[in-house]
Amino acid sequence: MSHPVNSLLERLEPEMAEVERLLGQHTSHAEATIAAPASHLAKAGGKRLRPMLTLLGSQLGSGVNDAVRRAAVAVEVTHLASLYHDDVMDSATLRRGAPAAQALWGNNVAILTGDLLFARASQIVASLGADAVLIHAETFERLCVGQLHEALGAPPGADPVAHYLDVLADKTGSLIATSARYGALFSGADERSIAVMAAYGEKVGVAFQLADDVIDLSSDSATSGKTPGTDLREGVDTMPVLLLRQQAAAGTLDDAGRSILARLDAGIETDEELAGVLADLRAHPVLEEAREMAREWVRAAVAELDPLPEGDVKVTLRQFADLLVERMA
Repeated sequence: MSHPVNSLLERLEPEMAEVERLLGQHTSHAEATIAAPASHLAKAGGKRLRPMLTLLGSQLGSGVNDAVRRAAVAVEVTHLASLYHDDVMDSATLRRGAPAAQALWGNNVAILTGDLLFARASQIVASLGADAVLIHAETFERLCVGQLHEALGAPPGADPVAHYLDVLADKTGSLIATSARYGALFSGADERSIAVMAAYGEKVGVAFQLADDVIDLSSDSATSGKTPGTDLREGVDTMPVLLLRQQAAAGTLDDAGRSILARLDAGIETDEELAGVLADLRAHPVLEEAREMAREWVRAAVAELDPLPEGDVKVTLRQFADLLVERMA
């Protein structure tokens, strides 16, 4: 007997293939000069977490239909659009193992391509009705607010760790929540199931990003598809560094942690300096603390599924959440 998670995901594979085909259509352009940057990140691949969650959410209702497919494409196009902007802000050189768009075409083209894809996503969502448009607009607002809060930093007197978790909920949790919510909504699932999927998706999104923070420091670019330590070089504190700062403020930070913070605060100029800080962070207990925080968010996400009936969908959603944390191993 095959495992429920395998059997359900296998049953959804043809639908994922169709979503991938539609994604290719919606990220193409008649003009070759625009088509190249517009389709760049879609062609680079990716985990497609968001459309998969939309398809999984639909299993709580009548299953995948045309509206569910369009919603799955819309959330992934929205996600891709945000990546173009993210990479400009982060000065990233790699994304999904390929050169970042602005490394190939420059910042202006990357920003405008992101805008173009947001417009494409809005067109798809418009075909789903006014409720979908409002949900998408609210989600887009949260993506922008999260990015703004990250850029502006924690206000004076605010807890930097709590501020960062709010950033993750907005920047990543909001769109993953909408992805899961759309699947339940457009398959005719009941109100409780729709609410469960939204709450689960939000917490899964935070867990996913916390896991990414660990992976960014602990793996090489061949594994992650991104340049390790990009945030460190740009002076952006992710959760492991924020936990070091929290310990420093409490007077409990060890010498190794103080050395890491001193070098980060002085600014990282060379690849050698970055490699040294990365090596020390990987050896520091703070990385395991960040891992455990990601696991806590996974447990919280899974707890949101309690109202759902037992069965393939619930088992698959539990394992979907667990997979996010297993990537950190």
